[in-house]
Amino acid sequence: MKQIVLVRHGKSSWEYDVSDKDRPLKERGINDAILVSKKFSALGVSIDFAFASPANRALHTSMIFLRNMGYNLDRFKVTEALYDFSGKSVGNFVKGLDNQLDTVMVFGHNYAFTTLANTWGDQYIENVPTSGLVHIKFNQNSWENVTKGTSETVIFPKHLKQ
Repeated sequence: MKQIVLVRHGKSSWEYDVSDKDRPLKERGINDAILVSKKFSALGVSIDFAFASPANRALHTSMIFLRNMGYNLDRFKVTEALYDFSGKSVGNFVKGLDNQLDTVMVFGHNYAFTTLANTWGDQYIENVPTSGLVHIKFNQNSWENVTKGTSETVIFPKHLKQ
């Protein structure tokens, strides 16, 4: 069984004159990532490998999550293919994953993650918000064959602030 955990980067700041890849997280982005990562960590899902987009906001979000999960950063890689907004590059990346990896966590961007959550998952999500997490299980043994799975866990910051 293959599992993917999609995490959209935290809320980013537009107040600096920097390139899109260099935009940092806002304080809210940091706080929301902490909230969601602690909730997900409590579920005890074992991650075989984690990947992040090279964008500053995605990389920073990944570090917050992985540190809160006590994750071994030896099994983490920054991947250019995840700097994608359509979902096509991320989808191709996932389909090319090593089949020895059963559960992967991927940090990236919208609209790619909303598109993939709806393509792969079994519950419609209008929008994966910043710091939003969608965990999908596939009844497959090969990443190349993943199509439709089950939306196992959906955690959005607004769920934790009520």
